[in-house]
Amino acid sequence: MNNDINRRTQETAAKLFGKGIKMEPPYQMWRQFDKELANDLSRHITGNLYSRTVLTIQERQYAACAMLASLRATAEFKLHVNAALNVGCDPRKITEIIFQASTYAGMPAVNEALEAYREVLKERGEWPIAPIE
Repeated sequence: MNNDINRRTQETAAKLFGKGIKMEPPYQMWRQFDKELANDLSRHITGNLYSRTVLTIQERQYAACAMLASLRATAEFKLHVNAALNVGCDPRKITEIIFQASTYAGMPAVNEALEAYREVLKERGEWPIAPIE
């Protein structure tokens, strides 16, 4: 059981966070405080939650991006928008999701999310994105 969860955790984390953004993942900070708790949290998030198949990994990332943009959790949003791109989410759909947040979170949240999204795209060498035709 433990080996299976550890494998899922590592595989899912590699898919989500294996390339792109140049920032320290929260996991590294958690380890500085408590290595075993950091491992438990990582197993919970990537090994149990993100590896579930009820939603696809892309659907989970779209949802995470929408919620984090709405919460104005910029650093975490940048991490997850990068992860969304890593697992094949459409950059234009991410933009649309950010704009959808205006109804619920307001334009300041949208503006902050778009600015953070642009920074991630620039870091990845993927800015500008192709316009919707």
